[in-house]
Amino acid sequence: MGLTLVEKILSSHAGDIPVKAGDMVVANVDFAMMHDARAPNALKMIQKLKASHLPYAKQTALVLDHHSPPQNIEAANAHIAMRAFAKQQGSHLYDTGDGICHQVLPEGGHLSCGDLVVGTDTHSTTYGAFNALGTGVEGTDVAAVLMTGKLWFKVPQSMRIELLAPLPPGVWAKDVTLSLLKRLGAEGANYRSLEYVGEGVSAMGIDERMTLSNHAAELGAKAAILEADEKTLAWLKAHGAREPRVVKADSDAGYVERLSVDSAHLAPQLARGHQIDDVCDVGEMAGQKVDLAFVGTCTNGRLDDIAQVVHILKGRRLASGVRMIVTPASRHIYLEALRLGYVEALTRAGVMVEPAGCGACANITSHVIPGDQQVVISSANRNFKGRLGNPSSPILIGSAATVAAAALTGKVTDPREFFVDRIYA
Repeated sequence: MGLTLVEKILSSHAGDIPVKAGDMVVANVDFAMMHDARAPNALKMIQKLKASHLPYAKQTALVLDHHSPPQNIEAANAHIAMRAFAKQQGSHLYDTGDGICHQVLPEGGHLSCGDLVVGTDTHSTTYGAFNALGTGVEGTDVAAVLMTGKLWFKVPQSMRIELLAPLPPGVWAKDVTLSLLKRLGAEGANYRSLEYVGEGVSAMGIDERMTLSNHAAELGAKAAILEADEKTLAWLKAHGAREPRVVKADSDAGYVERLSVDSAHLAPQLARGHQIDDVCDVGEMAGQKVDLAFVGTCTNGRLDDIAQVVHILKGRRLASGVRMIVTPASRHIYLEALRLGYVEALTRAGVMVEPAGCGACANITSHVIPGDQQVVISSANRNFKGRLGNPSSPILIGSAATVAAAALTGKVTDPREFFVDRIYA
């Protein structure tokens, strides 16, 4: 039997010995990342082990994105330590405002097809959009990578998910994942590697593919790897990535499960009830009043997401009483949004546009706190009770377009009303 994408990548990084799901391997890591919410643990471990020589530090990025800007003395001191470490060891440093780790790593050309990349965040699955194996680890694991360039893995089982057709106007990659959460549950892909294939994936731009791989974390996935095509290779070349080592699954690869998605007839989706897998078609909640709208995060803060919001809000104003915040995923995206006139259009519509970062997503910077019983609609990845600082406030999760439609009308609204064709940034 042939090999899946994850089996091929781990095989190539573990001495070119074919591996299968369930095997335990020690693999060479191409690149590692630690962000400011997990880096202190890694730095403490390095100090505890008295590891003065870190030969793989130059293949590591430190990203100051969760506490950006730092909200207390502890976070500010952690940033000081990270800056000093990066300068001393020659690691790549992305400072406050540069952007979210999962955006700046590919933008910075730090990964390519066939790579094995680890990061101190569950959404490190994002890198699978580039035909790489990206997965989340703890800070102590990154400490091991800095010292040895290696890490152990249990080879995950693979699921093959085929999107049968391009998505219709007003429906996005976000809706695909939410529909799978409704179908499989939040633990439906625990420690599995997802392979997204089909016409629906081929039709997507890179921004949407990144959403698809990123949001797989909510399904419990260890990885979510896409095949490479001309769009992938062109994007990587434009961002200075290393020579790609394109990986394809064998035609006789073994999958624990095969699923198909009728993507041509998929409706916009909403997660509700403080559970990311409590999902319904947007029409089931049409008319629900909303008070606070948020677009951003590593899942949906890219230029295409902002373009969706601008498409709906340009020349209009937010509904009376609705607050809306947009946070680009990186400084580069912010600058592109400025260049294209998106920031002006959003500002005139009544939207507050923030510098790039993760702080609003998990209420670290307290910028998106809702009042009692206020309803939030967000393009973030999670809607846990109290995630935004107020346990009495329900959080709805949808695409950037769904969030923008609700912000304009003041109530849950089907975003397809605003799209005749699919739009891209």
